[in-house]
Parts: sequence; C-alpha cells; structure tokens
Amino acid sequence: MKELQQDVDGYIRQFKEGYFSPLALLARLTEELGELAREVNHYYGEKKKKPSEPEKTVEEELGDLMFVVICMANRLHIGLDTALERVLTKFNTRDKNRWTRISDEGKR
Repeated sequence: MKELQQDVDGYIRQFKEGYFSPLALLARLTEELGELAREVNHYYGEKKKKPSEPEKTVEEELGDLMFVVICMANRLHIGLDTALERVLTKFNTRDKNRWTRISDEGKR
C-alpha cells in the first residue's frame, strides 16, 4: 500500500492544483462509489445497460474508487498500511467468533 500511495502522490504532485480538499475528495469518493454500484447492478443485478451506455467494468470502477481512497489518505497523511492493519486486528479480536469458520463446520 505504501508504494501505491507513493505512486499516486507522484502523479498528483505533477500538477499545481495538488490534492483536492477533504470535502471535495469525499464528494469524489461518493461519485465513484455510485459508478461502482451502477456497474455491479448492470452485471449482477436486474438493471441491464442501455445499448447507448458506454462499456465500463467493475474492475475499472474499483480502480477509480481505490485511486480516490488513496488520494484521501495521502491528503490526510494517513498510511493505509497502518489503517488496514488496525482494521484487521479489530476483525481478528472483536469479531473473531462472529462468523462460522470453514475449519469449524465439521465440528457441529
């Protein structure tokens, strides 16, 4: 993740405008999430694309979403490696017995 954050930072630093404000990044994140939702609905839901709609993919929209998440983290000086480690620790402690583990299925 650190390398990805550095790559995005290198890209953004090419431009005088730099990073958008946190509020603008949140708006962009919301836009990208909406575009991802639309694609998922087209591919896996009941709402199929119109013939006139441009071809996009879930992969492309996930990439766009990730780019904006990384921009937000960089703008706020948050290391995503650390953030993800903290979330995984939380899931492995607080939620460790919340879900049925595959290895536990035969023990019932």
